[in-house]
Amino acid sequence: MTISIDDIEELLASGAALQVEIAGADAGVSASTGESASDGRDLSSDEMPFTHLDHALQTAAVLRHRVPDDSELAVAGLVHDIGHLLPGVGDAEHAEAGAAAVRAALGERVAGLVGLHVEAKRYLVARQSTYAGALAADSVASLALQGGPMTIDEQASFARLPLAQDALLLRRADESGKVDGLVVPGLEEWMKTVRGLQASSR
Repeated sequence: MTISIDDIEELLASGAALQVEIAGADAGVSASTGESASDGRDLSSDEMPFTHLDHALQTAAVLRHRVPDDSELAVAGLVHDIGHLLPGVGDAEHAEAGAAAVRAALGERVAGLVGLHVEAKRYLVARQSTYAGALAADSVASLALQGGPMTIDEQASFARLPLAQDALLLRRADESGKVDGLVVPGLEEWMKTVRGLQASSR
């Protein structure tokens, strides 16, 4: 599936109504936890306290702060989980599906980073003993579905990729962009950056 800039905006906006779910949680065991998100919504036991749009905006904001001169990296952060918002796409394949979807609109580098953000998690879990312990519940649950920690050979192959270091930056921002109620620039502002990136690539 290939999507346009307008499609990207529409999909990201739709994420405002969708809490990030914990992969593998039993659909029949989703009773309220008694907790609520910062906007007052009740949370079930298989939900994180932030939406897909919250997470996209926060990840992009973290990357803009850490690498202010790299708009492509920040935009990759904005759309890295767009695969979750595509119809019929599961957690295990969301990175590849998202990359394929945005490639025509946003270019090879952004698509490449989107496609590698799950592999970057697997790499970091394998390489750093403290990283797995710092993962949010949704990241822990999805890790097994995504292949678990990388083998030694997989780590070596990943490290040789031209986008490996940027993918690791994206992955670290991914984990930092999961804060309930954090105030960051909104989608309208980010779409100006997205459209500017598209224009500059022509």
